[in-house]
Amino acid sequence: MGKSYPAVSEEYKAAVEKAKRKLRGFIAEKNCAPLILRLAWHSAGTYDCQSKTGGPFGTMKLAEELGHTANNGLDIAVKLLQPIKDQFPILSYGDFYQLAGVVAVEVTGGPEIPFHPGRVDKPTCPMEGRLPDATKGADHLRDVFVKHMGLTDKDIVALSGGHTLGRAHKERSGFEGPWTHNPLQFDNSYFTILLSGEQEGILTLPTDKVLVEDPSFRPLVELYAKDEEAFFKDYTEAHLKLSELGFAEE
Repeated sequence: MGKSYPAVSEEYKAAVEKAKRKLRGFIAEKNCAPLILRLAWHSAGTYDCQSKTGGPFGTMKLAEELGHTANNGLDIAVKLLQPIKDQFPILSYGDFYQLAGVVAVEVTGGPEIPFHPGRVDKPTCPMEGRLPDATKGADHLRDVFVKHMGLTDKDIVALSGGHTLGRAHKERSGFEGPWTHNPLQFDNSYFTILLSGEQEGILTLPTDKVLVEDPSFRPLVELYAKDEEAFFKDYTEAHLKLSELGFAEE
Protein backbone atom coordinates (compact mmCIF):
# COMPACT_ATOMS: atom_id res chain seq x y z
CA MET A 1 0.00 0.00 0.00
CA GLY A 2 1.14 3.53 -0.76
CA LYS A 3 0.85 6.55 1.46
CA SER A 4 -2.44 8.30 2.04
CA TYR A 5 -2.34 12.08 1.73
CA PRO A 6 -4.89 14.58 3.04
CA ALA A 7 -7.23 16.08 0.45
CA VAL A 8 -6.64 19.69 -0.57
CA SER A 9 -8.86 21.94 -2.68
CA GLU A 10 -8.31 22.72 -6.36
CA GLU A 11 -7.60 26.30 -5.29
CA TYR A 12 -4.86 25.03 -2.99
CA LYS A 13 -3.33 22.86 -5.73
CA ALA A 14 -3.32 25.82 -8.11
CA ALA A 15 -1.56 27.96 -5.49
CA VAL A 16 1.11 25.25 -5.08
CA GLU A 17 1.83 25.27 -8.81
CA LYS A 18 1.96 29.06 -8.99
CA ALA A 19 4.18 29.28 -5.92
CA LYS A 20 6.49 26.69 -7.45
CA ARG A 21 6.93 28.84 -10.55
CA LYS A 22 7.64 31.92 -8.44
CA LEU A 23 10.15 30.00 -6.34
CA ARG A 24 11.98 28.70 -9.41
CA GLY A 25 12.67 32.21 -10.65
CA PHE A 26 13.48 33.62 -7.23
CA ILE A 27 15.89 30.88 -6.10
CA ALA A 28 17.70 30.92 -9.44
CA GLU A 29 18.00 34.72 -9.37
CA LYS A 30 19.25 34.91 -5.78
CA ASN A 31 21.55 31.85 -5.99
CA CYS A 32 20.14 30.87 -2.60
CA ALA A 33 19.34 27.20 -3.29
CA PRO A 34 21.77 25.83 -0.65
CA LEU A 35 20.28 27.98 2.10
CA ILE A 36 16.72 27.14 1.08
CA LEU A 37 17.49 23.42 1.00
CA ARG A 38 18.96 23.68 4.49
CA LEU A 39 15.77 25.39 5.67
CA ALA A 40 13.64 22.55 4.30
CA TRP A 41 15.90 19.86 5.78
CA HIS A 42 16.09 21.45 9.20
CA SER A 43 12.34 22.04 9.25
CA ALA A 44 11.65 18.35 8.62
CA GLY A 45 14.60 16.80 10.45
CA THR A 46 13.28 17.56 13.93
CA TYR A 47 10.73 14.73 13.64
CA ASP A 48 10.82 12.05 16.32
CA CYS A 49 9.02 8.86 15.29
CA GLN A 50 8.68 7.69 18.91
CA SER A 51 6.91 10.74 20.34
CA LYS A 52 5.38 11.76 16.96
CA THR A 53 6.54 15.33 17.54
CA GLY A 54 8.47 17.81 15.41
CA GLY A 55 8.69 17.61 11.64
CA PRO A 56 7.89 19.77 8.62
CA PHE A 57 4.97 21.74 9.99
CA GLY A 58 5.95 25.38 9.60
CA THR A 59 7.47 25.94 13.02
CA MET A 60 10.76 27.19 11.54
CA LYS A 61 9.14 30.61 11.16
CA LEU A 62 8.98 30.86 14.96
CA ALA A 63 11.73 32.88 16.65
CA GLU A 64 12.26 30.12 19.22
CA GLU A 65 13.17 27.50 16.61
CA LEU A 66 15.27 29.94 14.60
CA GLY A 67 17.15 30.52 17.86
CA HIS A 68 18.30 26.89 18.05
CA THR A 69 22.06 26.66 17.53
CA ALA A 70 21.77 24.26 14.58
CA ASN A 71 19.60 26.82 12.77
CA ASN A 72 22.06 29.73 12.82
CA GLY A 73 21.55 31.75 9.65
CA LEU A 74 18.18 30.26 8.71
CA ASP A 75 16.47 33.48 9.70
CA ILE A 76 17.95 34.80 6.43
CA ALA A 77 16.13 32.08 4.48
CA VAL A 78 12.84 32.74 6.29
CA LYS A 79 13.09 36.48 5.54
CA LEU A 80 14.06 35.86 1.89
CA LEU A 81 11.04 33.64 1.31
CA GLN A 82 8.45 35.66 3.21
CA PRO A 83 7.54 38.06 0.34
CA ILE A 84 6.69 35.06 -1.85
CA LYS A 85 4.79 33.34 0.97
CA ASP A 86 2.77 36.55 1.44
CA GLN A 87 1.46 36.11 -2.11
CA PHE A 88 -0.01 32.72 -1.18
CA PRO A 89 -1.78 33.03 2.19
CA ILE A 90 -3.72 29.85 1.43
CA LEU A 91 -0.54 27.74 1.68
CA SER A 92 0.69 26.45 5.02
CA TYR A 93 4.25 27.34 5.97
CA GLY A 94 4.96 23.62 6.28
CA ASP A 95 4.03 23.05 2.65
CA PHE A 96 5.72 26.23 1.46
CA TYR A 97 9.11 25.50 3.04
CA GLN A 98 9.13 21.92 1.74
CA LEU A 99 8.07 23.08 -1.72
CA ALA A 100 10.95 25.57 -1.68
CA GLY A 101 13.36 22.74 -0.82
CA VAL A 102 12.13 20.67 -3.77
CA VAL A 103 12.59 23.66 -6.09
CA ALA A 104 16.10 24.35 -4.72
CA VAL A 105 17.22 20.87 -5.81
CA GLU A 106 15.48 21.11 -9.19
CA VAL A 107 16.84 24.53 -10.26
CA THR A 108 20.43 23.51 -9.52
CA GLY A 109 20.28 20.51 -11.83
CA GLY A 110 19.16 17.88 -9.34
CA PRO A 111 16.29 15.41 -9.64
CA GLU A 112 12.64 16.43 -9.66
CA ILE A 113 11.25 15.36 -6.31
CA PRO A 114 7.53 14.61 -5.95
CA PHE A 115 5.62 17.03 -3.75
CA HIS A 116 2.38 16.30 -1.90
CA PRO A 117 0.60 19.21 -0.18
CA GLY A 118 -1.54 19.14 2.94
CA ARG A 119 0.76 19.80 5.90
CA VAL A 120 -0.98 21.70 8.70
CA ASP A 121 1.14 24.20 10.62
CA LYS A 122 1.79 23.51 14.30
CA PRO A 123 1.79 26.28 16.91
CA THR A 124 4.84 25.22 18.93
CA CYS A 125 8.32 24.18 17.88
CA PRO A 126 10.13 20.95 18.86
CA MET A 127 12.78 20.87 21.56
CA GLU A 128 16.32 21.79 20.62
CA GLY A 129 18.97 19.14 19.97
CA ARG A 130 17.27 16.88 17.43
CA LEU A 131 19.35 17.80 14.37
CA PRO A 132 22.69 16.16 13.48
CA ASP A 133 25.95 17.39 15.02
CA ALA A 134 28.64 17.61 12.31
CA THR A 135 31.44 16.91 14.81
CA LYS A 136 30.21 13.39 15.63
CA GLY A 137 30.40 9.95 14.02
CA ALA A 138 28.36 7.05 12.66
CA ASP A 139 26.60 6.16 15.91
CA HIS A 140 25.32 9.72 16.22
CA LEU A 141 24.11 9.80 12.61
CA ARG A 142 22.17 6.57 13.12
CA ASP A 143 20.74 7.81 16.41
CA VAL A 144 19.38 10.93 14.69
CA PHE A 145 18.32 9.55 11.31
CA VAL A 146 17.40 5.94 12.03
CA LYS A 147 16.27 5.85 15.67
CA HIS A 148 14.52 9.23 15.78
CA MET A 149 13.53 10.05 12.19
CA GLY A 150 12.90 6.44 11.15
CA LEU A 151 15.13 6.64 8.06
CA THR A 152 17.80 4.18 6.85
CA ASP A 153 21.56 3.97 6.28
CA LYS A 154 20.91 4.48 2.57
CA ASP A 155 18.90 7.63 3.33
CA ILE A 156 21.77 8.96 5.47
CA VAL A 157 24.30 8.62 2.65
CA ALA A 158 21.98 9.87 -0.07
CA LEU A 159 20.94 12.93 1.95
CA SER A 160 24.58 13.65 2.79
CA GLY A 161 25.07 14.01 -0.96
CA GLY A 162 22.88 17.09 -0.76
CA HIS A 163 25.98 18.83 0.56
CA THR A 164 26.95 19.06 -3.09
CA LEU A 165 25.09 22.37 -2.69
CA GLY A 166 26.40 25.14 -0.53
CA ARG A 167 29.17 25.89 1.89
CA ALA A 168 29.60 26.12 5.64
CA HIS A 169 29.97 29.54 7.27
CA LYS A 170 32.14 29.99 10.36
CA GLU A 171 29.67 32.31 12.06
CA ARG A 172 26.82 29.83 11.62
CA SER A 173 28.35 26.39 12.17
CA GLY A 174 31.94 26.92 13.27
CA PHE A 175 33.13 25.48 9.94
CA GLU A 176 34.13 27.30 6.76
CA GLY A 177 34.17 26.34 3.10
CA PRO A 178 32.30 24.45 0.36
CA TRP A 179 31.96 20.67 0.11
CA THR A 180 32.47 20.72 -3.68
CA HIS A 181 34.10 22.90 -6.34
CA ASN A 182 30.72 24.14 -7.64
CA PRO A 183 28.35 24.66 -4.68
CA LEU A 184 25.49 25.75 -6.93
CA GLN A 185 25.43 22.56 -9.03
CA PHE A 186 23.53 19.53 -7.75
CA ASP A 187 25.54 16.48 -8.86
CA ASN A 188 27.47 13.54 -7.41
CA SER A 189 30.75 15.41 -6.92
CA TYR A 190 30.39 15.28 -3.13
CA PHE A 191 30.99 11.53 -3.33
CA THR A 192 33.81 11.63 -5.88
CA ILE A 193 35.64 14.17 -3.72
CA LEU A 194 35.11 12.07 -0.57
CA LEU A 195 36.72 9.06 -2.23
CA SER A 196 39.61 11.02 -3.71
CA GLY A 197 40.65 12.34 -0.31
CA GLU A 198 40.78 15.79 1.25
CA GLN A 199 41.40 18.64 -1.18
CA GLU A 200 42.62 22.17 -0.57
CA GLY A 201 39.75 24.59 -0.14
CA ILE A 202 37.17 21.80 0.20
CA LEU A 203 35.42 21.15 3.51
CA THR A 204 35.30 17.63 4.94
CA LEU A 205 33.50 17.34 8.28
CA PRO A 206 33.68 14.41 10.71
CA THR A 207 30.18 13.37 9.55
CA ASP A 208 31.50 13.36 5.96
CA LYS A 209 34.61 11.32 6.75
CA VAL A 210 32.59 8.67 8.54
CA LEU A 211 30.76 7.87 5.29
CA VAL A 212 33.95 6.41 3.81
CA GLU A 213 35.06 4.80 7.08
CA ASP A 214 31.85 2.97 8.04
CA PRO A 215 31.49 -0.45 6.34
CA SER A 216 27.77 0.05 5.70
CA PHE A 217 28.04 3.59 4.35
CA ARG A 218 31.12 3.22 2.13
CA PRO A 219 29.65 0.94 -0.58
CA LEU A 220 26.91 3.52 -1.12
CA VAL A 221 29.47 6.32 -1.40
CA GLU A 222 31.31 4.24 -4.01
CA LEU A 223 28.07 3.55 -5.91
CA TYR A 224 27.02 7.20 -5.98
CA ALA A 225 30.50 8.35 -6.99
CA LYS A 226 30.43 6.21 -10.12
CA ASP A 227 26.69 6.32 -10.89
CA GLU A 228 25.02 9.71 -10.65
CA GLU A 229 21.68 8.28 -11.74
CA ALA A 230 21.71 5.88 -8.79
CA PHE A 231 22.44 8.81 -6.49
CA PHE A 232 19.63 10.91 -7.97
CA LYS A 233 17.18 8.01 -7.61
CA ASP A 234 18.06 7.33 -3.97
CA TYR A 235 18.30 11.02 -3.11
CA THR A 236 14.80 11.59 -4.50
CA GLU A 237 13.44 8.78 -2.32
CA ALA A 238 15.30 9.98 0.79
CA HIS A 239 14.37 13.65 0.33
CA LEU A 240 10.71 12.72 -0.17
CA LYS A 241 10.74 10.63 3.02
CA LEU A 242 12.42 13.42 4.98
CA SER A 243 9.98 16.05 3.72
CA GLU A 244 7.00 13.91 4.74
CA LEU A 245 8.07 12.79 8.22
CA GLY A 246 5.01 12.75 10.45
CA PHE A 247 2.82 13.90 7.56
CA ALA A 248 1.61 11.11 5.29
CA GLU A 249 0.02 7.94 6.63
CA GLU A 250 0.92 4.49 5.32
